[in-house]
This record gives sequence, C-alpha cells and structure tokens, in this order.
Amino acid sequence: MKNLFKLTLVLAAAALTLTGCDCFKKMAKNPSAITVTCTPDVLVLNNGKVVADITAEVPAKYFNKTASLKVTPALVYAGGVTKGNTLLLQGEKVADNGMLVKNGEALSIKRHIEFAYKPEMQLSNLVLIVEVKCKSGKCKEFTLINANTGEVLAADTKLTPAEYGLTIAKGINTLQAELDFSEAMQSAANNYKRVTTVVTKADIVYKINSSRVAKKAVETEELKSLKAGVEANKANDRVAQSLYVNGYASPDGPEKFNDKLSEKRSNTGLKAVEKLLADAGLNIDAAAYGEDWEGFQAAVAASNIADKDLILQVLKMYSSSAEREKEIKNMSTVFKSLKTDVLPQLRRAQVVNSADVTGWSDEEMAAFVKEGKASTLKLEELLHIASVCDCVAEAALVEATKSGDARAWNNLALVYAKAGNYAKAVECLNKADKSVAAELNNNYALAYAAEGDVAKAEGYAANASAEAKALVAAAKGDYAAAAQTLKSGYNAAIVNLQNGNLAAAKQCIASDMSAKADYLRAVIACKEGDVKGAKAQLNSAISKDASLKEKAAKDVNLASLK
Repeated sequence: MKNLFKLTLVLAAAALTLTGCDCFKKMAKNPSAITVTCTPDVLVLNNGKVVADITAEVPAKYFNKTASLKVTPALVYAGGVTKGNTLLLQGEKVADNGMLVKNGEALSIKRHIEFAYKPEMQLSNLVLIVEVKCKSGKCKEFTLINANTGEVLAADTKLTPAEYGLTIAKGINTLQAELDFSEAMQSAANNYKRVTTVVTKADIVYKINSSRVAKKAVETEELKSLKAGVEANKANDRVAQSLYVNGYASPDGPEKFNDKLSEKRSNTGLKAVEKLLADAGLNIDAAAYGEDWEGFQAAVAASNIADKDLILQVLKMYSSSAEREKEIKNMSTVFKSLKTDVLPQLRRAQVVNSADVTGWSDEEMAAFVKEGKASTLKLEELLHIASVCDCVAEAALVEATKSGDARAWNNLALVYAKAGNYAKAVECLNKADKSVAAELNNNYALAYAAEGDVAKAEGYAANASAEAKALVAAAKGDYAAAAQTLKSGYNAAIVNLQNGNLAAAKQCIASDMSAKADYLRAVIACKEGDVKGAKAQLNSAISKDASLKEKAAKDVNLASLK
C-alpha cells in the first residue's frame, strides 16, 4: 500500500505565514503539488533494520529558482528520534551541493532509507522534517517549519519532530522478531538408560574329564568377589539380579562325551554355588553348552601363542567340531601350547550374575539439582534430566560442562537460546568440539540469524537442516522461500503471514492453543478485517499471558483494535 501526501496546502499556508520567504510564496501559488509516496506505509523490521523507499514527484515550473529545501527523514518514537540522511534540493540560481531542480522540468526523486532497529522504535512514525531557505528575506538561513501547518518555528520551539514533521508512515511491523530460531536448534543426544545391566562372571574350574568340584575351585578371589556383589545387590532395592550356572567342556575329545560332561559340570557347579550363596535365598538356573568354542576363540585371541592367527583362521574355515579339533591337533607344536595355556581354563562351570540396576527417577535427579547437589549425578544423567526438565536444565548442564563434554556445551547453548540470549548461546557453542559437528553447524546458523548476522548465518546454513535454512531465509526477509519448507507450527505461521498468505498462517497454528498462537490469530483477524474475532483472540491471549497486553498496545498490526 502507498500513502500520498499533498504538500500544496502546507506550502500555501507557509506562503501566508513565512513573512519574507518570498521564494515559497511563488511556489505556493502553483496549483500542482509535490506528491510524496512511502513504501511500505507501515514499516517492516527486516534483519535488524527498518527500511523504506520514498518517492517525490516535483512538477515542472514548480520549484523556485532561488529556493533551497532540506528534507530529513526521521523515525520518531517515545523518548527518541533517529534521523536519516538529509536531502538538499536547490533551485537553478542557488550555488550549493544539493540536487538541482530545474524550473522547467519535472523531477522524480527516489530515496532508499534504512534505520538500525531498537525495540523502543516499535511504536514510531516516519516523518519528514522540512527546512527552507531563500536568497532574500528573513529565511536567508535554513529555517525549520511545521510541515503540517506551514508555521515558522523558533530555534527553541517546544514542538517535537512528531508534531512538526510530515508523517508518511506509521508504526513498524516487527513480526520477524517473533521468529523462534531456538525451535529449530538441535540438541545433542545422551546415552542415558535408567535401567543398566551389570554382568559379573566367575569360573569354577575342573580337571580334565572331571565334573567333581575341588575345594580350591570354590575358594577363588573371583568367586568371593561375585558373592560380595550378590549380597550387596540383595540389600539394594534398586537392583534385580538373576544367577546362572553354565557348564562347559574344553573342545578336545569326543563331542558327545563333552556334551554329557558339560551337563554334569552344570549340575555340580549349581550345587556348589547354591551352597556358596545359601544365605542369599536366590533361584539359580543351570544349563549345559557342550564344547566351548566361543571361549576357545576368545582365549586364543587374547593369548601370546605363536601362530594364533592360523588357529583363528581354522575356526573360520571349519564349522564342524571334529574338523576343527583335527586341524588344530595337526599343528603339533601349537597344540602343546593350547593344552597348557588355553584348554584348562575352558573346563569349567561359569557362574553369571546379571544385575539390572534401576537408577534415579527424574524426580530424584531434578531434586538433586535443585538442592545444589548436581555433582551427585553422572554425566549421562545430567544430560538426560536437562532434556526432560526445563526448570533445572541450566544448572544441570553447567555441571555437565565441567566434564568438557561437547554435548553439554551444545545443549547449554540451547537453554540460553530459548531464553533469548543468543550471544551467550554462541559463547557456549564456541566451547564445543567437532564431536557434535552436525549440531554445531545447525545451531550456529540459527544463533547468528537470531543475532541479525545473516552473513555468518548463511555460511553455516549451507550444511544445516532444511528447517534452519528456511529460518535463515526468513531472517533475510525471503518469506516465500521459507514458506516452501516450513509447513506447520508458529514459525511457519509467521512466515506465511509475512508472505501475505493468511489462510496458510491460520492453518499452521490451528492446533496450537498457546497464548502466542492466540495473539498471532488476533493479528491475522485484524488483517482480514475481522475486528470482533481479533478482540476475542487477543483477550484469550492476554488471559493466558498478561504481558501480551503491553505488547498489543505497541503493535501496529493490531492498530484497528485501538
């Protein structure tokens, strides 16, 4: 939309009041008018700037040859005035450095203006401040006039620029500033598991071809440690444990014989363990697994036996127990080492304690953080509770960063971004390393876009997510490109609203009943001319978030409700 302002009446009034400003009296007699156009008539915030294009059409034989005119665009707001560059227009007989306006020719003047945005500018007007000068008379120096009445103003005038400037645009649409870049920032995953399984093993070793449990076989440090662990778990109501006794035979000798031998060992091993853990009162399962080729392979791989790679190759080549044993025994020198160093440890009943340990609940972890006891928690617990409990996220992640883990720094950056502190978010991202490279790249793009540094944002956006790319496009004001990717949600609604697609904007937040969504629906209703609907939505928004009342009072998008 464009607003047209006719200056003829102003200049005519000036001719009556500017005593001695003869050059303007002659200009005022011309019935034609200077037409001023401002696009847009409601200013728009884009990438931290407020921009406008002003066009003035000066008709032929209008501008006095001895006249000079200074026009300064200015944003006027409560408590401040920000001026743009002054345009100096001068007649043919004026010797100055301004733009020459030839009396016999029409002139079209176009000016692009930009202002760095500050939040206090939201409720503002764009005005033109006018000063006049003639070669003769009382206006030999540039004299400020009231551009609305033509009145000459004294140097110490009490009027403000809002009163003596010619208003050509009202308010600033700041919807771009409502984009929530933090929504698309990526959190680094944690490896938290509330229930972890701890497996403890101990072997009861037998003599060759025997299933009798020797006294020394159950007096090992390994079994004593397993017993202590069972007893400790029994006293811990967060631990559920299961015990197994698995019988094995070394893979030498007849396979059928070894199958029966492993079964006998599982039985005698079970009895020995039941006696050892009699006070624990646990059910213990037993099973037989025959020849222990898996144990054999693991033991060989861990040994220093010469040609162990050859032995391992035989295991891969043959699946039959008989063939494996035959080929290995053919390596007579090697087999002697196996008989001494490997096979004896496979003649066993293996005792296995599988304990499921249930960690702290989310409520307990949150309480630790609130009480200043975050150091009680492990890194993965800190990362987890920060991801599920916003109220302790910052404190938990600050504690987690003490580990130097890049995930903690990345996720702490998100906490600050959600609070609107993108500068601090960038500081945190700077402390993370490449172990979270994908998240960092994405989050840098969004943080810099939120900060208004689109050039840096674009550098990271090339390898960022599609959503991040779209938001960077929106930060540049390219809402059409952003709308191709953003299809639902609050950000998508803003993008479509800025793109003029009101129907799509409403659909994007159709299921969102938050205060900010109600507020946005009020804006959409105003643009549709639905004042009643806009009032209802705004009242709903304010009932959910009282701070929106003050925001609405300054919002040019809700001007029709005032």
